Amino acid sequence: MIVCIAEKPSVARDIADVLGAKEKKDGYIEGNGYQVTWTFGHLCTLKEPHEYTPNWKSWSLGSLPMIPPRFGIKLISNPTYERQFHTIENLMQHADMIINCGDAGQEGELIQRWVMQKAGARCPVKRLWISSLTEEAIREGFAKLRDASDFQPLYEAGLSRAIGDWLLGMNATRLYTMKYGQNRQVLSIGRVQTPTLALIVNRQLEIQNFVPKQYWELKTVYRDTTFSAILRKSEEELVLEAEKQKEAIAAGKKPKKEEENRGIDPITDRERGLALLDQIKNSPFTVTDVTKKEGREAPLRLFDLTSLQVECNRKFAYSADETLKIIQSLYEKKVATYPRVDTTYLSDDIYPKCPGILKGLRDYETFTAPLTGTALLKSKKVFDNSKVTDHHAIIPTGQHPQNLTDMERRVFDLIACRFIAVFYPDCKFATTTVLGEVESIEFKATGKQILEPGWRVIFGTPSAQSQEEKEEKGEEENVLPAFVKGESGPHVPDLYEKWTQPPRPYTEATLLRAMETAGKLVDNDELRDALKENGIGRPSTRAAIIETLFKRNYIRKEKKNLIATPTGVELIQIIHEELLKSAELTGIWEKKLREIEKRTYNAGQFLEELKQMVSEIVMSVLSDNSNRHITIQAPAPEKGGKNSASSASASDKPKKEPKKRAPRKSAAKKTETATTDSLPAAAEQPASVVQADELVGQPCPLCGKGTVIKGKTAYGCSEWYVPQAVLVKSIILFRLYISTMGQPLVLVLFLLSPTALLLPLV
Repeated sequence: MIVCIAEKPSVARDIADVLGAKEKKDGYIEGNGYQVTWTFGHLCTLKEPHEYTPNWKSWSLGSLPMIPPRFGIKLISNPTYERQFHTIENLMQHADMIINCGDAGQEGELIQRWVMQKAGARCPVKRLWISSLTEEAIREGFAKLRDASDFQPLYEAGLSRAIGDWLLGMNATRLYTMKYGQNRQVLSIGRVQTPTLALIVNRQLEIQNFVPKQYWELKTVYRDTTFSAILRKSEEELVLEAEKQKEAIAAGKKPKKEEENRGIDPITDRERGLALLDQIKNSPFTVTDVTKKEGREAPLRLFDLTSLQVECNRKFAYSADETLKIIQSLYEKKVATYPRVDTTYLSDDIYPKCPGILKGLRDYETFTAPLTGTALLKSKKVFDNSKVTDHHAIIPTGQHPQNLTDMERRVFDLIACRFIAVFYPDCKFATTTVLGEVESIEFKATGKQILEPGWRVIFGTPSAQSQEEKEEKGEEENVLPAFVKGESGPHVPDLYEKWTQPPRPYTEATLLRAMETAGKLVDNDELRDALKENGIGRPSTRAAIIETLFKRNYIRKEKKNLIATPTGVELIQIIHEELLKSAELTGIWEKKLREIEKRTYNAGQFLEELKQMVSEIVMSVLSDNSNRHITIQAPAPEKGGKNSASSASASDKPKKEPKKRAPRKSAAKKTETATTDSLPAAAEQPASVVQADELVGQPCPLCGKGTVIKGKTAYGCSEWYVPQAVLVKSIILFRLYISTMGQPLVLVLFLLSPTALLLPLV
């Protein structure tokens, strides 16, 4: 019997239908020589610390770093998962062959390999590698089954990533929680999570520290057209342009023609602006040059997961997580291809299938009809085998979409329109630039005119871009009147007061782009190249990372803007190990993981280097004697906008250790997932986090200057160096203060007159 194992029940049903397996059993479908079973995503995970040694169950700085001599996996504690695993185990023990039908990617490979290892599978294993769930794709995939050994490097890279995230997440989370968390909140640290938070925090601090500067713009209106005075570029702008020119040449692009740096210096004081205004107001405006340049604009690129999430956030305010769930649903409904992709290209073998896909888009016949019966355009910007790795861009499958929700319909519409558009001709436009002069001061006006809309007819002219995109690029599309070189006439000049603007806060859309292009922030050329392909995190995990930041109360949402909470800000500021909050660490990892996939780097060496790094981080933090702490705040209610991740789900809540004594309830109930970024395993919290001490971190009730600190046997004040008599009094008052907890009347009396109760106590 051949056992096929899919990642989800719905996928298993699709595969079973194609294979002719019709008989439904408990946890699998049987027939025609096949038994088709399934997982529920991750059934197994890496073991938790205490499962390697009991000493690691309690959280203590002395137990760090935690580095198991050998990592192991376990079943996730869930009755449904356990029951399904036992079914899988029984099938695999009696199988003649196993076909791994998991999602075709690193994570999918890891999920199924762990299950097969846990089940003790011994028979030969083949791999099904497909990008869509249509009947045609499944049949084609089974006709081209590959040996499992071909994907061993992929598994090793995925395993290295998982172990790496465990080592860093478990150790750093415990380290920072015990060192800086005031025993009141788990401070989650992760390779991807922390640099992402750093992006938000750094942008927020940049906005807060921004000092607006006043400047003025000199403009004039001639023949109902606004002309702006040409400004000289600063030295910084010239340097940046030179760097971009070098990058373009290195990438094989044609360098831009150097332009003369002409114009007036920026106007930074009003008196000078008024003087320039007075200089030109009584002189005529003369047109000195009129140029018209025609250009072409290629269709918008096909979607990868990140660009789809960005577009859905901009157009519909969908969160990254919502978009991922929607496109996953479209994939399972067989109307869209595999979603967790990081390329916008198609492989050459897809081209012959494109007419059939277009024919299946019956709701879009207005746009597909002009393409029927003609040879479809085949652009290198769309079809390029060298740009496709595991999967191609997200496109329709050609199956007619039925029973879609409104949200699914909107997302499918984006995908379908992008796909149709790539077979349309380029948009042709003309850009007109008019130069003018008044008293040796040069002015310019630019207009853009669509000559042939081409692909833009699908989205509507004049532009397929959102208003937000146009604002970001500063693009305007307008038609200028016909100007003739040498013409002259009256004009109406004016001086406009302006202020420099701070950068905008991140939205989910702009944050996703920043995570994708994080390589720009890395100085090392090799690491920057590694991040060009991967950025911070993977397309499939970026949504979950943002959701985790919400759950940890590190960020919140104001309308569409992402705002770092005081806890999030202070966490980034307290981390002195720059590598932990930099995209550089991810760049290092991604480079090495890719080399593991290519068999040019050893997974064992990767883990040894990682163990060394974790040990160094632990030693560095433990040597910090600054007595710094992080402010803990309760989650704030969301202001405007949707946030599905504002509160932790029940599955995220940790187990609590039995309490030996509970003199008072903690106000701080927290959630904690120890591995942070991508691992599903959860670790128990330290009892001290669950039973938080509200006194710690509060202002000293005696001096009012220091804060309450807690030693092994007593409380004290951070401003501890005081005369002995005062110190004795402080101890007495602290004892009284604590003893009155839960006794409102006595506490009020104490607060009104602490000395009145001092003598009876002594």
